[in-house]
Amino acid sequence: MISASDISLSFGERVLFKNVNIKFTPGNCYGVIGANGSGKSTFLKILSGEIKADSGEINTSPGERIAVLQQDQFAYDEYAVLDTVIMGHRKLYEIMSEKDSLYAKEDFSEEDGMRASELEGEFAEMGGWEAESEAAQLLSGLGIAEEFHAKKMKDLEGAQKVRVLLAQALFGDPDILLLDEPTNNLDLESISWLEDFLYNFKNTVIVVSHDRHFLNRVCTHIADIDFSKITLYVGNYDFWYMASQLANKQMKDEKKRREDKISELKEFIQRFSSNASKARQATARKKLIDKLTIDDIKPTSRRFPYISFDPGRESGKSILSVEGITKSLDGEVLLKDISFTIDKGDKIAFVGPFHQAKTVLFEILMGRMEPDSGSFDWGVTITPAYFPKDNSEYFTSDMSLVDWLRQYTDAEEEESYVRGFLGRMLFSGEESLKSVKVLSGGEKVRCMLSKMMLSGANFLIFDEPTNHLDLESISALNNGLMEFSEAILFTSHDHQFVDTVANRIIEFTPGGIIDRRMRLDDYLASEDVRAHRDKLYHKHLSLVI
Repeated sequence: MISASDISLSFGERVLFKNVNIKFTPGNCYGVIGANGSGKSTFLKILSGEIKADSGEINTSPGERIAVLQQDQFAYDEYAVLDTVIMGHRKLYEIMSEKDSLYAKEDFSEEDGMRASELEGEFAEMGGWEAESEAAQLLSGLGIAEEFHAKKMKDLEGAQKVRVLLAQALFGDPDILLLDEPTNNLDLESISWLEDFLYNFKNTVIVVSHDRHFLNRVCTHIADIDFSKITLYVGNYDFWYMASQLANKQMKDEKKRREDKISELKEFIQRFSSNASKARQATARKKLIDKLTIDDIKPTSRRFPYISFDPGRESGKSILSVEGITKSLDGEVLLKDISFTIDKGDKIAFVGPFHQAKTVLFEILMGRMEPDSGSFDWGVTITPAYFPKDNSEYFTSDMSLVDWLRQYTDAEEEESYVRGFLGRMLFSGEESLKSVKVLSGGEKVRCMLSKMMLSGANFLIFDEPTNHLDLESISALNNGLMEFSEAILFTSHDHQFVDTVANRIIEFTPGGIIDRRMRLDDYLASEDVRAHRDKLYHKHLSLVI
């Protein structure tokens, strides 16, 4: 158990937390949510002891071990991958190191022997003999192949290092697990593995994540940071979201009497509880949702952007055909004989671990890169709009947001028209006059989305659009793309985003692409797809051998 008592923290005049009191108990997974800048990561650092609050204290049960997902990818560069994972249990690793150094001594004394015997006893009690095996299983589950286990961390790519650090946090059955954005740089299979791991984890988990599907799968509670307080709710993210939206609706409707509010909320709780009772999470957590009362549901102060893509004209029957696209970069073949045709209304998610290949394909389709061979043909009615993964080239000037966005509109449009679009993306008043050079990552993404909305395009391409966005903006974008009637190509690591937007999946594999007209969850559950994928990977391995 870990608890926060009267925690307050301010940075200058900005108050992050004021007299926060909250308790986290074993057997539960708590999802920490809040607007960007509300202090989610800071709160985890307070819990771990990395940051000291202005006042208040953190208490843990005696003898309990806290494990934290480390953020510094370079801290363990000189250590072997397997050792880095085991270092997640610091005491066990220290015992292993001391034991090994004793046995390595040339003048091994009787005193050394006695100390080694003590260490062997502690080592066995802590499960040391299974440590390497457990570490290897964690690494494999997170997609780090056995061939990398003996290598040094500095020999791994950045995304691989993140996975090793996640395995480090999970290692050794910690009593309290603090995870800040654990699904970053994980593919869908690794995220699914992590979801299952945390679902079966019997101790306390406190996690910050922008992945709604992940929060829904693993969380028994939501800890909402709002108004410098942290309010605890029973249930997963979807329940919190729906309940808070309903509470906001009721609060704004002054004509509603309290009796109407209670009646509607009761009906909502009953309906949700009935549906949730069939869910794996609710069953395993003993239907905690039944403990809710009307007063548990409160409005949220958070603002949701309004995202809607209105095509200037309806597309014709001919959308886009791709024939035999091949492309290599720096001697590596990224695309090889890629062919597909897009039909009206297709919303295609590109999945698979070959992220650079997807970006290169999008760059080729938008004319920003030439293929080595092959061709593509846009329909005559198509006007595409593109959201690149790297948007830095768009934000090099000193222009204000209003002037920046206005350059992408017709000259006759009034400034109020542009300000209206910025307002929909939560840039209002003086915020719309600040320089684009000082924008945060999330603000730049919202600007790019405004640019795309203004374009009136009838074909949209998105390369990882949910990066840098908070949960509110992700939800708004999710809804906007679900309502868009024309064709979309996109990539995303957000499971719920992909499953609810895409009606067609194209997976990049080493042996070619798999193309299926179905939702993501159906695709992942398909035995036909699994067999086809195994065949393509096996074909690739045979060619390599």
